[in-house]
Amino acid sequence: MPAFSVLDLAPVPQGCTPGDALRRTLDLAQHAEGWGYNRYWVAEHHNMVGIASAATAVVVGYIAGGTRTIRVGSGGIMLPNHAPLVIAEQFGTLASLYPGRIDLGLGRAPGTDQRTLRALRRDPSVADNFPQDVLELQALFGPLQPGQTIQAVPGTDLNVPLWILGSSLFGAQLAGMLGLPYAFASHFAPDALIQALAMYRAKFQPSDQLERPHAMVGVNVVVAETDAEARRLFTSMQQAFTNMFRGTRGLLQPPIDDIDTYWNPAEKAQASNMLGCSFVGSPETVRRGLDRLIENTGADELLVASAIFDHGARLRSYELLGEMQAAFNRQMAYA
Repeated sequence: MPAFSVLDLAPVPQGCTPGDALRRTLDLAQHAEGWGYNRYWVAEHHNMVGIASAATAVVVGYIAGGTRTIRVGSGGIMLPNHAPLVIAEQFGTLASLYPGRIDLGLGRAPGTDQRTLRALRRDPSVADNFPQDVLELQALFGPLQPGQTIQAVPGTDLNVPLWILGSSLFGAQLAGMLGLPYAFASHFAPDALIQALAMYRAKFQPSDQLERPHAMVGVNVVVAETDAEARRLFTSMQQAFTNMFRGTRGLLQPPIDDIDTYWNPAEKAQASNMLGCSFVGSPETVRRGLDRLIENTGADELLVASAIFDHGARLRSYELLGEMQAAFNRQMAYA
């Protein structure tokens, strides 16, 4: 079974503040470290009251400072929103403070709407420069070259591991050509998953960072003691996606008993398609679903998102999933 990692958007539930959400993020990271998760990533989103991880580098530092061994990083930094030098300085600082533990996942989307993008003082066309910006960032993390006048301090020669994130064939092709690990956002855009992974592996060229392809697949996972309880917990995420189509993004809502009373047929079809890479149920149910996904994708790693309203239930979901992997590893050890 591939390694499991955590993707946390630091969701803000109704009745909570962003500060509450971030403290829960650290608590989950500390537990995930003990449960054997490989890495813990947070993502850049702006002008969304239900997501508290906009200042992504700050949140990465908060998590890394409160943990000891788990890798911590961005899933991802939306590079068109930033000058590569600024990101190199930020993540160079993090890598200096927490050596050997920092990942830098990079996305091409803005992580927000067009109006907020203008408030970030960015031109939408800068996304076209994404490949060049990734190369610039690589150079800033590399050794100082003769005659180089601009350097990231800290950052130079730290070789912070870069990842390419994507939900289309563009990122897959770029990651392969640059010889970088690739994470596909199938937790909200599953349609091109198989095609993107095939392209990534076909285009892959070994690099100083990576000798062979490494593909991570985003999944939504909600595990509870019973299928019925897990399906109920999952309704918070289903409501969130429905609200996105309605243009009424807000705080994460509590679960409800019957999601069909909340969405109409068109909303159900849209949300269900976007949430198609979701595994919800008891440990046995989720294990069967993940086994099929792993067989179909050959994923090297799973990046697990779980937007669950109740913090205790969210912890329990990740705990049960961690136990599932631990049991598998023990089984393999004695095989």
